[in-house]
Amino acid sequence: MPFEIPSDLHPDLMPLAWLLGPWHGNGQGDYPTIKPFTFEHDVVFAHDTRPFLHYFSRAWITDEAGERVRPGALETGFLRPVGDGAVELVLAHATGYAEVWYGQIDGPRLTLATDIVARTSTAKDYTAGQRMYGLVEGDLMYAYDMAAEGQEMQSHLWGRLKRD
Repeated sequence: MPFEIPSDLHPDLMPLAWLLGPWHGNGQGDYPTIKPFTFEHDVVFAHDTRPFLHYFSRAWITDEAGERVRPGALETGFLRPVGDGAVELVLAHATGYAEVWYGQIDGPRLTLATDIVARTSTAKDYTAGQRMYGLVEGDLMYAYDMAAEGQEMQSHLWGRLKRD
């Protein structure tokens, strides 16, 4: 089914319109401080006519057969275009983090990097992140690199989602 841009989408969001909607798929994760894992992933980019997208993401850790084992990451935030292809993203995580990201939209590709990471006293040592989202053959591909637990910035998560 072809994707249609909503008629009430704020004009400032047109460069981000390709992100709109619910997405579902699978991904993989790895990092030097943890065992490699797989996960099922739901992402939604929604709008309400104002000049921002509401982002919501939830994941479930899966076993070798792809069955859900337990809940995984949960995050929500707001993606705002600020002109000339620049964007801001504010995210909050259930694990005790709040982040401010800055990035660039370039056609069907969005790249972001953290500017500020705030964490609660009980959150793990996470200091910086980089994200890339891209539309590839109609699917949403993404990669997330992070610096945490004394490690330098490196690959952590990647996946492919299909529009629901």
